[in-house]
Amino acid sequence: MTTTIPKNMKAILLNKVGQNFNLEQAQVSVPKMAEQQVLVKVQYVGLGALDEKFVQIGTPCWQYPRIFGFDAVGTVVDAPKGIHPQVGTKVMWHNDISTAGVMSEYACVANYALTALPEGVDLAKAACLPTPGMTALIALFKLQLNEGDSVFIESGHSCTGQLAIQFAKQQGLMVFTNCPDDQLELVKELGADVLFSQDEQDLAAQIQRKYGYDGVQGVIDCTGEHTNELISLLQFCGRISCISGLSQLDDALLFKKAPNIGIVSLPGAWLAKSMCAQQRMSFLGNILIENLESDLLRMPFHEQINFDADAITNALKTRIGSSHFTYQSIEVSAD
Repeated sequence: MTTTIPKNMKAILLNKVGQNFNLEQAQVSVPKMAEQQVLVKVQYVGLGALDEKFVQIGTPCWQYPRIFGFDAVGTVVDAPKGIHPQVGTKVMWHNDISTAGVMSEYACVANYALTALPEGVDLAKAACLPTPGMTALIALFKLQLNEGDSVFIESGHSCTGQLAIQFAKQQGLMVFTNCPDDQLELVKELGADVLFSQDEQDLAAQIQRKYGYDGVQGVIDCTGEHTNELISLLQFCGRISCISGLSQLDDALLFKKAPNIGIVSLPGAWLAKSMCAQQRMSFLGNILIENLESDLLRMPFHEQINFDADAITNALKTRIGSSHFTYQSIEVSAD
């Protein structure tokens, strides 16, 4: 397979972070491969929770303007001799936060962090999976729960929450969750066993009355906004996976519950330069794609966004501060 690679490409640049963040469409040079990298022609980019977060706060390792975006699928168009995956392979990945992003026609990617995609996989949906899917899997792994145990998944309507519910049910767990009233049916269809309204109070008391003080063995804290309340749900020495950092914790509650606290950070795998963690992304990607290909993962609501700075800006502003439960992908290239 021979592909003519141009010198320049279209890209979406992040010029300014904050509430009034600024994205701009531009022409930039096609990147040059470094050691252990391949060049990928990007086909779809996923838009999700990390984009919402980092378009507002950025990170100290970024300089502006920079190409934005974290999750993508595409086709390998150039690779050093002997490096896998080979040219022509369709791949999915979660991008290195310290390098240029993926909202561009081409991207250089570490070959060992890529997941090869089989024929027939829905590429637009696959692009939406890396961040929420890998986060959900790592959060569940950290809980170390056994079949028959129970888990409370906060914000089960979120993209991460939806996938976490489905993987938890595959593990034979009893799933408690909460969500806005208009999305209760969605999480019920995905397999949640016990549902609470997002605004419901005294969840710990309700669960303990019906299921006892050991009713919840694990918690996935999706927002970081109610960590103390979520810890109060746990049995003594239960486990909580926090995917949005830690808020100020209540010392008395920690003394009472003695929780095992785990932090989930996909960007950290790159910032810590942990090749083991980066390679694990490829393994997790395989699990996600096998489930998607086998119709074991449902992504009920999906929409496509144009590869245009204004369209992406509007999509991000709609997501920010809302109870967003739709998977979104940006079509960069149709082939």
